[in-house]
Amino acid sequence: MAALAHFRPEHNDSPTDKTLFSLIANDLISQSYSIRPGAMPCDLVDNLLAYQHSISTQKYEQAGIGRGDDFLRNDFVRTDKICWINGEFEPGQRWLDWTSQLQQFLNRRLFMGLFSFENHFAHYASGSYYKRHYDALKGETNRVLSQVTYLNPGWGPDDGGEMVLYRNENDLEGIKVVPLHGTLVLFLSEEFPHEVLPASRDRYSAAGWFRVNTSLAGKIDPPR
Repeated sequence: MAALAHFRPEHNDSPTDKTLFSLIANDLISQSYSIRPGAMPCDLVDNLLAYQHSISTQKYEQAGIGRGDDFLRNDFVRTDKICWINGEFEPGQRWLDWTSQLQQFLNRRLFMGLFSFENHFAHYASGSYYKRHYDALKGETNRVLSQVTYLNPGWGPDDGGEMVLYRNENDLEGIKVVPLHGTLVLFLSEEFPHEVLPASRDRYSAAGWFRVNTSLAGKIDPPR
């Protein structure tokens, strides 16, 4: 089951965080996505990478597509492995606190109504991939804003593993994002098809989705 970070009491964002959050908001207003190379706090990213490396391989699961009764694993579409992030250990809790601050800032600035954050570590072994897809289908209004934070120091031009963000369904070229340590990417989940190209080395990231609350009587969102 996914770990969800619901609203916490207001935190005192650092000036650096507030500047980054404002840049992200401006990007989302102007182009519906934000790509910020090396923007993440270095100590936070370092701690996340160390935490991910410390996790037992037994806690990882083969990633799939779909949710609830529609969930399935399909190696033709994706071959990465994931481990849900929770606040059990300090690095995970600090990460959830930071994303909660971003969530609250975007709600205040853009009135997005973001309610929770569903997130996991992703590990792409050498040769792994995730073919072109959307994070949310139009009209379902659950996953609203996707985010990826890359945790790969010393990533070189020959290492591959780029995420390709396509501007629309007809875009065949896309924007290639190198998965370099500290790079942050956010985009509207329903608007941008994207894929992850195979890499020649292990590739690590923290990825997730800010969601709105679509729970109704007798229907809990997200499905367990």
